[in-house]
Amino acid sequence: MSGLASISEIEFSNYDDLTEELIAAACPIVLRGLVNEWPLVTESKKSVACASEYLRRFANNNPVQAFTAPAEVEGRFFYNEQLDGFNFTPKNTTFDAVLTEILGYQQQSTSPSIYLGSTSVNHVLPGLRLENDIDALKNSPLVSIWMGNQSRIAAHYDVPDNLACVVAGKRRFTLFPPDQLENLYIGPLDFTPAGPPASLVDFKQPDLERFPRFAEALKHAQVAELEAGDAIFIPSMWWHHVEGLTDFNILINYWWRQVGEYMGTPADALNHAILSIKDLPESQREAWRNMFDYYVFSPRANQHIPEQRKGSLNPIDEMSARKIRALLINKLNR
Repeated sequence: MSGLASISEIEFSNYDDLTEELIAAACPIVLRGLVNEWPLVTESKKSVACASEYLRRFANNNPVQAFTAPAEVEGRFFYNEQLDGFNFTPKNTTFDAVLTEILGYQQQSTSPSIYLGSTSVNHVLPGLRLENDIDALKNSPLVSIWMGNQSRIAAHYDVPDNLACVVAGKRRFTLFPPDQLENLYIGPLDFTPAGPPASLVDFKQPDLERFPRFAEALKHAQVAELEAGDAIFIPSMWWHHVEGLTDFNILINYWWRQVGEYMGTPADALNHAILSIKDLPESQREAWRNMFDYYVFSPRANQHIPEQRKGSLNPIDEMSARKIRALLINKLNR
């Protein structure tokens, strides 16, 4: 997929240059050299062995779940051909055991793929963040590590904003704006390879007869390749396809939302709408489309109501969030 637009870039001397404006933007941006000063990045640039030795200083024996896939899938962790299962196998193990397995496959012409995804850094590498962290994001609700050999992760979205830092190896990110949903041929909502729904298109060999609108999606795609020390900011709801291009890849990412933790998860609202609206007659669905547009997306919905009676139409705070959540629980438990 050559000829795609490049993601905008900024050169950084160190991660102290990260600003609130950059991590609250509506468009993605590559932050070259953002975490070059991290000791883990320094060690990984020396050699895979140095990076591994450094990581083992912090590793504990807490359980993790890793995934293995046979060599013939070429690192694409995905569904099986029938879409009734997956082409990889999960296993319960430890961080050190995963690291050892990855190192054992180094420089083999063909080897199974192994992938440790979205694992809390504090859970498996306590103390690592004392030497490798970003001050502006150190209080993020979730900081995760991703590790493996060559891999391809299908295009998906995340609800939180995401700052992904490559600390070993090389990765390619292919991003699409949220409005490309229809052109990415997203798979099931409730049966997914890794949590969020994912594109069914194989980016290495796109089948444009089966997925013709993917050609339109590519017109809006943005791509970047990142090496150790580089980072990328991926705004909430942007679709991203991620490839590990080398035999040893590690990424540490920060997830956070720009609203209080008391706020609901939009995916829950989507599921509730599917339950209560999707199968209504067309005229009723259209009425509810207008209702959502007015009450959820329009700034004018409460302007004519006295302040003391706006209720849930006021900006949501922790107290009002609790009231709405209690109301929903009561309704759903009927």
